[in-house]
Amino acid sequence: MSDANTETFVAHRNLLFTVAYEMLGSAADAEDVLQETWLQWTKINLGDVRDPRAFLVRITTRQSLNRLRTVKRRREAYVGSWLPEPLLTTPDVAEDVELAESVSMALMLVLETLSPTERAVFVLREAFDLGYDEIAVAVEKTPAAVRQIAHRARKHVDARRPREAVTAAETRAALDSFRQALETGDLQGLLDVLAPDVVLLADGGGLKQAVPRPIVTAGKVARLMRAGYGREGHRLSVGAATVNGSPALVISLDGELDGVLAAHVREGRITALYYVRNPHKLSRLGSATPLTR
Repeated sequence: MSDANTETFVAHRNLLFTVAYEMLGSAADAEDVLQETWLQWTKINLGDVRDPRAFLVRITTRQSLNRLRTVKRRREAYVGSWLPEPLLTTPDVAEDVELAESVSMALMLVLETLSPTERAVFVLREAFDLGYDEIAVAVEKTPAAVRQIAHRARKHVDARRPREAVTAAETRAALDSFRQALETGDLQGLLDVLAPDVVLLADGGGLKQAVPRPIVTAGKVARLMRAGYGREGHRLSVGAATVNGSPALVISLDGELDGVLAAHVREGRITALYYVRNPHKLSRLGSATPLTR
């Protein structure tokens, strides 16, 4: 293995991690994919590679597809709701609107409903703007088949993802109101910022208490949150952060990290809350994870 191999891999590492993370929804699995990609890359003669970036993306995609088929079976047995692993992200991710949307909790949950190949094609085409010929090589399909898969996946995603474009400022304002109401135990304040048909998904992974099924309606969500975090004798701390390219809240109880709360907002009110409490998914909050396209 040459120094040039190492330099090339390092130069594209953030891109490869982003590809793997968008396909898998798990930073831990994405890191494993990068390790497998690196092992394959060390055996390559760089002089034989015309486009190192495309070659590395191809290896990462194939490794991600192999792992995605495995984790899909594992997630079928997951305790309660499964949510993507939240990542503390850098400001440049939030500034790239398309990248921020592609790693948002809302979209990544929709991607979970695609088949592994559909997800790979959608991610490579929509998030990274790869050509059909290049995607075809990565997923080992014909360009014509990839076009059909891309059309089918896009139609499936468009029918399920939020249609309204929401600015980070709007999301931040709604979360600020939610935070103030939560910290003061203001039930009416929570009801005011939650849409009537708001949905709460919570991921405890069987390791922390979480609602096993989605909770729907503002009244139920507001009472649940106030009961859980408005109890006397508990020191509640709620901080703002940028998670997966969007404003979010980091909640601590008695000085210990409890979870990350992301949201989707429409017309100034919160329509969906995604609360990750599984401690195995909270390890990437100490420092920002660089993502890129």
